[in-house]
Amino acid sequence: MLSASSRPRVSKALVAKGVVFVACAAALLTFPDWAPNPYILSAGIVVLSYAVLSTSWNFVGGFTGYISLGHAAYFGLGAYGTALLVTELGLPSFVAWFAAGLGVAVLAVPIGWAALRVRGASFVIVSIALVLILLLVFQSWSGLTGGSNGLVVPRPFPDLLRPEHHRTFFYLFAGLLAVTLLAWWLIDRSRFGMGLKAIREDEDKAEALGVPTYAYKLVVFVVSAFFTALGGGMYALWFGDLDPVFQFSILIGSYMVLMALLGGVRQLYGPLLGAVIVGSALEYFKLEFGDTQFHLVATGLLLAVVVLFMPDGIIPAGTRLVERFKPQRSSIREMSAADLLARDEAEPGPTPGPRSTPPTDREEAKR
Repeated sequence: MLSASSRPRVSKALVAKGVVFVACAAALLTFPDWAPNPYILSAGIVVLSYAVLSTSWNFVGGFTGYISLGHAAYFGLGAYGTALLVTELGLPSFVAWFAAGLGVAVLAVPIGWAALRVRGASFVIVSIALVLILLLVFQSWSGLTGGSNGLVVPRPFPDLLRPEHHRTFFYLFAGLLAVTLLAWWLIDRSRFGMGLKAIREDEDKAEALGVPTYAYKLVVFVVSAFFTALGGGMYALWFGDLDPVFQFSILIGSYMVLMALLGGVRQLYGPLLGAVIVGSALEYFKLEFGDTQFHLVATGLLLAVVVLFMPDGIIPAGTRLVERFKPQRSSIREMSAADLLARDEAEPGPTPGPRSTPPTDREEAKR
């Protein structure tokens, strides 16, 4: 039987994290019940969709340090892929949704194979070019995609009224977010994740130490594209009306980066926190200021504040602030003379015997 001193102790920090997690999960799952009207519920779905997208982006940005502004390409491909599989092939809505995600993942292999050969600003430019190319293609191919007129996606639950439709998709987005967070958490604690972090810190040194950097980057790039496409496909099934200008917008990719940076790219819940802050602010600005571009100005100012004052994100900055006010432990253990005497009495050492000295040269000669 274990004694009280040998039992594992649960730290206060772990208990606090558990309480916060349970409270946030309860607030999330009960949000449709206390949302005052369907508009607020739909705004909650938009925030959840942003959380899925920013967490999906964080597979690449958080693990490898590669900044991609072109993830809107996989968002748009997932949305249009889901819609076309439903309208053209007649597949069930969620079968089409998952098939579109797999299709985008397969398509991301050659894209990543080419794009990941460059780094830094060159990678950013390649990612932006991909979005612009797809935007032109989907606008011009009006016979298939509807062009600028858009594409209508059949509702997967035609018998539900609009409020029940929102409620159902709120939980679907919450489930997709949970799976995305779980995948990120598993990678973060795996040997594969350690290799990705080594790439983020110093890619050349990681390669010199035997990490297959190119293969690791390609795998996580495909995983990121897959979850981003699932987020786009879910959005298409919920919203029901697609427009190439929105689906392949550079702003969508910029929002993903901003949300992840705001919360903290090296944190599991960093992109989620950033999505709650930025997504809620965007919905508020659009409601208050209509079709003006004020929300873009506010987004730019927020990004500048993050880069200048919280380059690592809110969660790391908050953690450092909390640690700053905690009582600091001394690096040198201070003990009084009484403490030293009590320690020596409690743990007596061997009784010292008569001191022996090595024989001198004269004594050796007498022998």
